[in-house]
Amino acid sequence: MPRIELAPEVLDDFDRFFEHQARHGIEDTPQRIAEIIEAIQVLAHSPLIGGKAKVGKRELVVGQTSRGHVVLYRYVPDIDTAFVLAIRSQREDGYKRSR
Repeated sequence: MPRIELAPEVLDDFDRFFEHQARHGIEDTPQRIAEIIEAIQVLAHSPLIGGKAKVGKRELVVGQTSRGHVVLYRYVPDIDTAFVLAIRSQREDGYKRSR
């Protein structure tokens, strides 16, 4: 079963979600982040489920509309690990860091 590793920068993405939702009076941010983490667990069973993105990377779409996010990851079959590199809202233009 593939392992899932979160890059340290993913915590910055979650901080950005908290800040954005606090500015807009959204109070269920911890629940939304828990939903994202839960959805990422699919990579432990199906690491190639996400659509192809940049060279060697994939994107997993989680949720929809205002609750939708895109998870950028890279699966390395040699070590059977999916590395989550970044998470963004579906409404954002791109990832905040160059990957």
